[in-house]
Formats: sequence, structure tokens, C-alpha cells
Amino acid sequence: MEKAAGSAAVGGSCPQKNAEILSSQYGINLFLAGLLLTFAWAVHAVGISKSHLLSYLITLMLIQLLWMLWYLCRSCTQRRLIRDKDTHAGARWLKCGITLFAVITLILDSFKIGYYIDFSNCLSPTEGIFPVTHAVHTILQVYFLWCHAKDVIQSFKTLERFGVIHSVFTNLLLWTNGVLTESKHQLNEHKERLITLGFGNITIVLDDHAPQCNCTTTTLCSIFSQGIYYLYPFNIEYHILASTMLYVLWKNIGRKVEHHQQNKTPFKFHGITVGMIFGLIVLTSTIAIVVVYLIQIGGSKIKSELALTMFYLHAIFVLALMCTAGIVALLIYRREDRSLDNSKNPARKLDAELLVGTAAGSWLLSWGSILAIICAQAHPKYTWYNLPYSVLVIIEKYIQNLFIIESIHREQEKVNDDIKTLRIVTVSCGSTLSLTPLYKEIYNGRATRDTGEVPCLFKGSICGRENDGAGVDTEETSQDSSSVMHSASDFSFYSRNSVTNNKRRILKNIAAFLFLCNLSLWIPPAFGCRPEYDNGLEEIVFGFEPWIIVVNLAMPFSIFYRMHSAASLFEVNCKT
Repeated sequence: MEKAAGSAAVGGSCPQKNAEILSSQYGINLFLAGLLLTFAWAVHAVGISKSHLLSYLITLMLIQLLWMLWYLCRSCTQRRLIRDKDTHAGARWLKCGITLFAVITLILDSFKIGYYIDFSNCLSPTEGIFPVTHAVHTILQVYFLWCHAKDVIQSFKTLERFGVIHSVFTNLLLWTNGVLTESKHQLNEHKERLITLGFGNITIVLDDHAPQCNCTTTTLCSIFSQGIYYLYPFNIEYHILASTMLYVLWKNIGRKVEHHQQNKTPFKFHGITVGMIFGLIVLTSTIAIVVVYLIQIGGSKIKSELALTMFYLHAIFVLALMCTAGIVALLIYRREDRSLDNSKNPARKLDAELLVGTAAGSWLLSWGSILAIICAQAHPKYTWYNLPYSVLVIIEKYIQNLFIIESIHREQEKVNDDIKTLRIVTVSCGSTLSLTPLYKEIYNGRATRDTGEVPCLFKGSICGRENDGAGVDTEETSQDSSSVMHSASDFSFYSRNSVTNNKRRILKNIAAFLFLCNLSLWIPPAFGCRPEYDNGLEEIVFGFEPWIIVVNLAMPFSIFYRMHSAASLFEVNCKT
């Protein structure tokens, strides 16, 4: 009988495993075909135009729209059924973040529609259909993720695997298209700025995909064309976040979920004032640095060198602070004796893998800069600041990854056992009147400081008997000794709780500070402040084309790392 049951279980799991393998291969081939089509358009391949790429993307979005509509309709008909949910997936703050990026993406689509209307005489109809389809796709996808990101699908599993993985790679292709378009724009600006830095030996050939006709409304065309590139960073983050949420949904298909109560971890500003103040100072100064950088770079050789020096000095200071904060947090963890949560959790596993995987992009750029500084024959003064900057980028990500991964794997502190014990003692003594206020005092690590006395709840059986009148001397003696013993243990419990709360407060401030610092470091590369492009030393050592290829491949991962780290640190702050 046992063998029969075991063979049945194996037989049931094999088709699902095959469906997982088949769906993943389908998604990879879908992505590779789109990637080659994107690459062919980027290099002006013969017979491949932008309309072919957009037609492919439109087709993928329409297929995903049909699948999402089918899933939503089926969910509506089965809404009375109890569905399994992954409480770790699709956190509310993550949904709010993707909604914000989606709103800005819709503004980007409206700009593209306006741009198409102004250049409609010489643009393909697909360039007008694409933003409309993309806007509908964005609205429905955000609604789908809000309602069903936590689902653990247990019916139509084979079909759902193909539908979800199709959605994952559709978003990855839209992300790739956004990255490429934004990178080509940045590259054109970079080539023009290199002349002002004195690198005249580099061939400057602009890669221009501009329409070959005049705009009907010059002012509007200028607004649309410039505004589109400032909105692309948000569109890029939207699609990568959507693909990660959908990937977790795909991994949860057919999964057996352990039914246990998940503690809610709301975000609170209380107790993180110091971290928020220092983080906001870093954020404000970073925005100011980016504005000055974009104004000064390319103006003249002196202004460009001053802009680069200013950027490096500011980044070195911020990265040094982040390294220090991360080391302090890790030292606090080393002094604590708390077990790690090793339960199966696809969302947490994906977070850790993305942190390490995307950090490799900036590590690659940093090692390239270090080698360029070592091997270069001539060193302009501003390039020497690049050396400590690159070293600190490597160290800071290493420390921050350790802190975040350990934080999301640590079990939440349990203080309820001591509270329950005290509750039992108090009830057995016949007095529960002071339980509620004292529970709050214990949980918050506070005692009755005004009188300097130990709360009545901590005094064991004395509390219930102090109003019983006179008793036998031996009983009073035993009660007095019992009071002393309980008081000593109570003070020990209070001191432990106080130390724990101080550690938690420090960790929450560190998480809040690192959260704002990562948002600050996301802003410069996302909005065109990229010294890897502008200092020119790497292009001399490695060659212009090879280094530009490396930067264009690594920079999107480096940008995503900062946003993903900020999201993870927000979660760490909530859990701490």
C-alpha cells in the first residue's frame, strides 16, 4: 500500500515538473527571439526595422492580456472558494511601489502617443499602436498583481505555468527595450561630451533613430522627445518589478503552503528619526550634485573635470558612511543569539539571488575602472578619485548584501512567551487588573520609572496576598524571600529587554539610513549622471566600443540593484 501511495505521488509530481521545465524553456526561447530582434534593430540590421520589433512586443502583450482576462474571469466565478496564499509574496509596500512606477509609465505612454501624432507623416503605425497597447497592458497588469500576486495556483496548473512565464518574459523584453532605448540616448550625449574633455582621438558617430520629417508642432515635439527620456528610468523599474512578482507567482504554482499565522509588520516612523534625518540629508545633497553635474558636464573641459571631481568626492563620503553603518549592523547581529528561518520561501530566495546577481554589474564596472587607473599611462587629476570610489563600491555592496540577506532570514524576536508566563502567574494570584498597562510596559521595555519600584505584576504571589491581612510569621518570611527572588529575575528580564530594544532601535535607524542612501545612489545613473561614461580613461585603456558595450550591459543591473536594495531595506525596517 505504501509503495502504491508513493508511486502515485511520484506520478502526480512528474507531469508538473515536466510542465515547469517546458514552460521555462518556452519563456527563454520567447525572450531570446525578442532579444535578437532588439539587437538587430539597434545595429541597423538589413531588413529589420523598429516596426518589426514593436509588432513582436505588441503580440506578446496581447497574448498576456488575453491570459490575464481569462484568469480574472475564472477567479471571479470561484471567489467563494478558499484559496491558498503566500503571505510573503506581494507585500503591500511593493504593490504601492509598482503602482507609482506604473502611473509614471502611463505618463510616458501619453508622451509617446503625442510624439507619434506630431510625427505621424513619417512614422510607422506600430509606433502609435504600441503605447496604446502598453497603457492597457500596464493598467490590467497592475490590477492583476494587486489582486493575485499572493495566489498559490492549484488548478489548471500546466496552462497557468505557461501563462505566467509568458508574462514574466514579456515584461523582461519590455524592460530590455526600455534599457536599450534609454542607453542609446545616453550614448549620443556621452559622445558629444567626450570632445569637451579633450578625447578627440575617439571616433564620434552618433547613432540617431530620429524621424526623417518635420514636426507639426515644434514646441510640443521638444517637450515630448525630452520628457520621454526622463521618464524611462521609472518605466524600466516598473517592468523589472513586475517580472519579479510574476516570477514568484510562477514558482508558487502547485506549491504546498504551510498554514500558520503571519505576523504583520507595518512600517512606523517612530524610533528612526536619526536614520531618516541623515538619509534625507544624503538624498537632498545627491539631488543637488546631480543637477550641478548635468549642467556643468560638457560645458568646457574645466567645468567637466570639476563636475567629475565633485561627484566622486560626494560618492566617496556617502559610500564610506554606508560601509560604517553596515559594519555596525553586522556587529550587532554577531552579538545576538538568534536562529535563522530556513523555511522554503520563493520570494525571499529570489530577493537574495537578485541582490548578489545584480551587484555583479557594478562590480564589473568598478574592477574595469581600477584596472584602467593602474594601466593608464596618463592620469588626469580627477581620475585618481575614481580609485577609492570604485573600491568603496565593491566593499559597500559586499557589506550591504550580507546585512540584508541575514536580516530577511532572521526569525522575528518572540517576546510573547515571557508575557504569557507573567499572565498565568498573575491570574493564579487572583489579580488581573493591572495586566494591560503592564503588558505595554514590558513589551516596550519600560518599567515604572517614576517611583523606581518594580511593577506589581513582577512580584509573584505577593501581589495577590498583600491585602489578605496578618498571617503566620513563617509565611511572611517565605513571601519576603520569594519577593526578593522574583525582583531579581524581574530586573534581569527588564535589563535584557532594554538592551534588546536599544539594538532594535539602532538596526531600524541603520535600515532607514541605508534605504534613503540607496534611493540617493539610484538617482545619478538613472538620470544620466554616469562618470563611467564621462571620465574617458576607460575608453582609452580598453577601447571605446568594448568599454561602451560593458557599460551598457552592466549599468542596468547596477541601477536595478539600488532600487531592489531600497525595497529590501524597507522590508528589513518593517521586520526589525
